[in-house]
Amino acid sequence: MTPDNQFAQLSLLFATSFTVTLSGAMMPGPLFTAAISGGIRRGASAGPLLMLGHAALESVLLVGLFLGLAPLLTSKEAFVAIALSGSLILIWMSLSMLRSAPTLSLALEPERRGGDRLVLSGVLLSVFNPYWSIWWATIGLGYVLQSRERGWLGVIVFFAGHLAADFGWYSAVTLAVARGKRLLSDKVYRRVVSVCALALAVFASVFGWTGIERLMS
Repeated sequence: MTPDNQFAQLSLLFATSFTVTLSGAMMPGPLFTAAISGGIRRGASAGPLLMLGHAALESVLLVGLFLGLAPLLTSKEAFVAIALSGSLILIWMSLSMLRSAPTLSLALEPERRGGDRLVLSGVLLSVFNPYWSIWWATIGLGYVLQSRERGWLGVIVFFAGHLAADFGWYSAVTLAVARGKRLLSDKVYRRVVSVCALALAVFASVFGWTGIERLMS
């Protein structure tokens, strides 16, 4: 393969990985909800911090796929365990947000600490999402195997495109939220956080129901 052909194939791999990942990232979910809330509280850095935890987990999972983890991720037992655990985690996060909402104020100094909590949230909201693990065990694994045909450089390019889409989208979301924060009153701010908390409760219900449904099947 000539260098020009290799560059063209790797560029196409990056572009397709970016596009497929972006289409998934733009769908509403627990991470998106956390990004909205985090963008108001911490500012534009919330998105990259959430994705840092998300990316760290995906790096570990990528290695796991090469070690034969895919069949485990697609098993009934794994889906049920992840779905039910995820439901409990999301309920806990939802209740915590609802408890804090009445006392929140934009007049307070922006949070400078707590970045480690956002990174941890990025990990938890990913690992306890059963559809995230299923995506990696199916679509993600297919991409990994295809990209591996071009050597480890192909795998790196695929993962770079994947991360670029995740970081790009969530950074844009929290930047937009942070810039619009000055237009919010405390009352609107509290309502936004409460809506985010209720959205997490909805996702918790969906995860819990799908887990029970799969368990009973």
